[in-house]
Amino acid sequence: MSMTIGMITIDTGDARKLASFWTAALNTTIQEDWGEFIVLAPNNEHGPAIGIQQVPDATPGKNRVHFDAHVPDRAAEVARLVSLGATEITEHNVPGLNWTVLADPDGNQFCIGQPDEPESH
Repeated sequence: MSMTIGMITIDTGDARKLASFWTAALNTTIQEDWGEFIVLAPNNEHGPAIGIQQVPDATPGKNRVHFDAHVPDRAAEVARLVSLGATEITEHNVPGLNWTVLADPDGNQFCIGQPDEPESH
């Protein structure tokens, strides 16, 4: 038997507020809503669900688990997410990939990456 990732869970002080941001950011819907624990439907048939879990105290410092999303137009997606309430933190570039680190409205960091275009000869 192999293990698969079924859900990535984000802790928050306001589950509904953060679920609103992530449903818009991921273009998905709420699958289950138990008030303090909300599950967002995967936005494709192979992706994990996103859990939004209300907790009494936020974890201090940088979150230790985050997700990376790849998009065809990083600048446009970063602008869209910032308009929804994300904060741009920094950019990184390595051969073959460029990505932007953002934070959601609760400060949870995540990355938006775009592979470099192959050089045409």
